[in-house]
Amino acid sequence: MKASRWARAAALLVLVGFTASCGLPRVGPNKREIYSGSVQREGDAFIVSVNDRVTRATAVVPALGFSAAFRNAGIVGSDTIRPGDTLGLTIYENVDDGLLAGQGLNATMLEEVQVDGAGFIFVPYAGRIRAAGNTPEAIRRLITERLADQTPDPQVMVRRVAGDGATVTVTGAVTQQGVFAIERPTRTLSAMLARAGGVAVEPETARVKVIRNGHTGEVWFEELFEDPQADIALRGGDRVLVEADTRSFTALGATGNQTRVRFETQTISAIEAIAQVGGLSPTTGDPTGVFIFRNEPEEIAKQVLGRTDLIGAQRLVYVLDLTEPNGLFLARDFVIRDGDTVYVTEAPFAQWSKALSAVSGTLGLASSLASIADNLNNN
Repeated sequence: MKASRWARAAALLVLVGFTASCGLPRVGPNKREIYSGSVQREGDAFIVSVNDRVTRATAVVPALGFSAAFRNAGIVGSDTIRPGDTLGLTIYENVDDGLLAGQGLNATMLEEVQVDGAGFIFVPYAGRIRAAGNTPEAIRRLITERLADQTPDPQVMVRRVAGDGATVTVTGAVTQQGVFAIERPTRTLSAMLARAGGVAVEPETARVKVIRNGHTGEVWFEELFEDPQADIALRGGDRVLVEADTRSFTALGATGNQTRVRFETQTISAIEAIAQVGGLSPTTGDPTGVFIFRNEPEEIAKQVLGRTDLIGAQRLVYVLDLTEPNGLFLARDFVIRDGDTVYVTEAPFAQWSKALSAVSGTLGLASSLASIADNLNNN
């Protein structure tokens, strides 16, 4: 009788093992299958266990910043008028029937008076006035002098408005896109972005690009306030583009959520990436099998593998074991990069649990069918 029970138990174990090796549903490859694809086993990927040296060699973040040409450009005097600038003029006359004002009015507004290519503007009764190279105040005095002989005590106001001269185009993820004149309060990049209403995305992941004469520079928005040199002086014709960071990684396997995840900060560690998708599944996740799949550039791959014979980008699979004494520290220090795939394998017992459930369900169904058959035979 005892031998019979042992035989049935052994048969059950064999059945469970067979069932576990068959097509039970699972989240992806197990550790054994991943390791079988290593270069050491004639695969095409290098399997690397993460340690302190590996975390240092792979801690690469996007290199953003302005070149010396951008940083060394001094602040332009915002009061200096240039060809292409557009001016707004208001002329007050001290008589009811003046030269320029309509009947019953004593003020005339001339909007969008553009400075021509030669640097002049034309004002009725004052003629051609040299504007380029002068300040609005100097232009005001010139116009006043020309009109003083024709109308008593003229009062003139000159202001610069957006036009084709010293202006900057601001587009992208800002509150107010548009073309803005470089004025005294808006001569630097941060001030111009404030003039455009500020960024319309999370400041921590906002990237600011400046295009000038065919050259491009880019910085993180927050860097404008952390590094004074990053807050560059603007030039007429600059184009400013604000974009949200588009970097992302993919989380798969036995995690709380399997999805493509956008970066929420400028840098993100492996432990933060796992936390962003709900952590390891408490019922199936294997803390000894956290893998990061990445195409590593040649120079970094050489440092990680300690080899000099590699050519081109290499497929690397980094392995984290969170159960090791320093496993969580390594996961905290390992930097996730754009395009990475973070994959968590299932714990071995998870497949056995599935197999047991499948076998139990099968045996229960067989028992139910046998009972039905016995009832039919008895009737």
